[in-house]
Amino acid sequence: MGTLVCFHAHPDDETISTGGSIARAVAEGHRVVLVVATNGDFGEVPDDLAPGETLVHRRQSEAAKSAEALGVHRLEWLGYKDSGMTGWEQNTDPESFLLADLEEASERLAIILREESADVMTTYDWHGNYGHPDHIKVHQVGHRAAELAGTPAVFEATMNRDHIVRVMSMASEMGVANGDDNDDDFDPSGPADDGNPFGMSELELTHAVDVTAFIAQKRASMRCHASQITDTSFFLQLPDEAFAVAFGTEWYIRKGAPAGVRPGWLFE
Repeated sequence: MGTLVCFHAHPDDETISTGGSIARAVAEGHRVVLVVATNGDFGEVPDDLAPGETLVHRRQSEAAKSAEALGVHRLEWLGYKDSGMTGWEQNTDPESFLLADLEEASERLAIILREESADVMTTYDWHGNYGHPDHIKVHQVGHRAAELAGTPAVFEATMNRDHIVRVMSMASEMGVANGDDNDDDFDPSGPADDGNPFGMSELELTHAVDVTAFIAQKRASMRCHASQITDTSFFLQLPDEAFAVAFGTEWYIRKGAPAGVRPGWLFE
């Protein structure tokens, strides 16, 4: 059995792109460690915060519940502040993940990789799926940390843009809206936060990981992040069968592997 370390930018990112893979790895007897770079303090603020409770407290609690739902063995936080979207004033905060020194941040993650003798690590594609500054930094830090720790297999978790187009078409035929009120015009082929299209094209991927047997766990972990439900409401509105079509496969680019998507697994 091996050890998988999943590295993500914010609490709730883990479930969307790797939730099924985490649950599958646990079910197959592997150890799974979840590392979150930031506290997610610039997400959606819920109306029901208790006196003294902050968004950071809520999101960390939600992440712990999500990790439990997926079977994660260890949850770690790198402790950086959320950098916000491109152009936000938070981009200039010296404590933000965006401005973190690359070597220092990479060593924080590398320490965990070494402690766990990680066999596999997931990070993000080169533009962080949709150009969010923290996601791009996860790509950079993830790859550098793997070099420092000598982690043998690195997979970039991403979104299959062509698959998203197909899912949106299916949802439209079923009468499910494409997103929240402000996202009805979402076009995965249009410019995302960094001006590039959302995710990656199917031709650029290497691995299609089947997680259909773990779709209920993935959906349960997604629901744990209730404060951020507006970001995923389109998917949670989908009937179970359609949700399985949308999320039953998770998509990766393995470092060093030739492009061309094929059925595969993180432990091969």
